Amino acid sequence: MVEDRGQKRLPPYVSYRTFQAFVDGLQQVIPARIDRSYWGERSSGSTGTQLMSALRFLGLVDVNDTPTNRLKQLVPSRGERRTEVLREITQEAFAFLLQGSFDLKTATYAQLQEVFHHTFQITGDVSRKCIKFFVAIATDAGIPLSPFITQRRKMAHQGTGTKTTGKRNGTRTSQNLLVPQNLKQVPKQGSWDEMVLAKFPAFDPAWSEEVKLKWFEAFDKLLKRAPARAVN
Repeated sequence: MVEDRGQKRLPPYVSYRTFQAFVDGLQQVIPARIDRSYWGERSSGSTGTQLMSALRFLGLVDVNDTPTNRLKQLVPSRGERRTEVLREITQEAFAFLLQGSFDLKTATYAQLQEVFHHTFQITGDVSRKCIKFFVAIATDAGIPLSPFITQRRKMAHQGTGTKTTGKRNGTRTSQNLLVPQNLKQVPKQGSWDEMVLAKFPAFDPAWSEEVKLKWFEAFDKLLKRAPARAVN
């Protein structure tokens, strides 16, 4: 695990596919510094922030976001060599899981959750994303994991498309909605999102990584739901 300026960083919670795509995108040339002017053209604000957090935790960039030798080894690697480099990265960054009495070969998913919680005080969606990333990189690194962990992850992934909460909410809303008969009564398009944005809290860089993640996710959802404005 990498610590920056005395602060314990959260494990990666970015999508593992996003991480892979970013590393593969460095094939032609690795920039002298991986800053916002570089990743901002490739990733959205929240995804880019999560990606940089992952690179720092894994020791692929230093505190100044300068690529480390480990990243320079990972980028051109392929096949068995990539597996070897990923194993070295994973064993160092996730030493809290791979050293000591905790046994990943027999541990249950709940036990894995407990270790992440006790080490980083994370729960809920952030914990789930951190574990998902770890399982993915550990698998690519050839690190043995118990079937209780891998099977639980597959079941959770398959179950993501079966939620009916949104459908129920939509039904309940449609039953209680009064449709104005006079077009003059219809509120102007976009007025609701302006009101919500006005109430949305300003981003604070001093927040913890977990709070930053929740802020970015909420802001992205708000922007996606905002109706498109007509051009005058």
